[in-house]
Amino acid sequence: MSGLTVALMGVLALLLAGLGWAWWMVRRRPTAVFIWGCRRALKACGLKPVTVPSPVGPQNVFVGGSGPVLVLLHGAGDQAGTWARVAPALVKDHTLVVPDLAGHGRSAPPSGPIDFSAVVAGLEAVLESQLQGRRAALVGNSMGGWMATLLAARHPEWTERVVPVNGGPLKGLAHTVNLLPRTREEALKTMTQLRDPDHPPIPVAVLDDLVRRSRSGALARLTAAASGMEAWNMDEAQLAALRAPFRLLWGTADQLLPMDYARRMAAALPDARLIPIERCGHIPQQEAPGRFLEALAEALN
Repeated sequence: MSGLTVALMGVLALLLAGLGWAWWMVRRRPTAVFIWGCRRALKACGLKPVTVPSPVGPQNVFVGGSGPVLVLLHGAGDQAGTWARVAPALVKDHTLVVPDLAGHGRSAPPSGPIDFSAVVAGLEAVLESQLQGRRAALVGNSMGGWMATLLAARHPEWTERVVPVNGGPLKGLAHTVNLLPRTREEALKTMTQLRDPDHPPIPVAVLDDLVRRSRSGALARLTAAASGMEAWNMDEAQLAALRAPFRLLWGTADQLLPMDYARRMAAALPDARLIPIERCGHIPQQEAPGRFLEALAEALN
């Protein structure tokens, strides 16, 4: 057997092993594959990952583009790649700052409970380093909307306007939605409550992966320190003191934070407008990116 033949067989063996690993990942870890693809998409549209030191450890943030600054904040248990379907359109006319919140994605801490104060401290360090005196539109989905509102209160000097997307700091989470499902059936019910009913069913492999991730993922780590979250809630009187313009984008099919929650927020804020996104649930930037971009353009005008 020639040396060339041996080399070719070695390459073929590596290729087959790689294909086998990829097949296993798609079947057994589809969420990880999806996240990997989303983060690759952020890089493909010109965003570069930057590491920022913070009091809670190194924080990862994707940065790129030029023009008015848009800060895009993901929700609990998510990561920066959640914005992959809308970032290519937004980066054409904006400077994007898209962090992994503390304990999520590639931001520290990598393990253990995630205290909400760590999320705030990590984000403040990121924005202090990236804004450099500029004001930004703070766009936040789910817990990201909570964070955006907190930043508007704590750092009005950074805040041009706030765009909560199915998220905010008021108490009122729907306790009927189980965010840490333990079985495939529970995961299916959870996703049904978070999405519009007309969307295609979620594959069984994805549901099983959601159950697996619920045991030790970032959302479970946040929940382990949930007792510290209440101190960061805001009430209507605190919202009434905010002077930044608020434009609330809301997927109308969301059962975790339904439209009544959005109306309650909008009523408390002195300068607010509610922009519904029909036929859409809790994560509009993924579920209906085209309609989300239309609503966001309206919110930023």
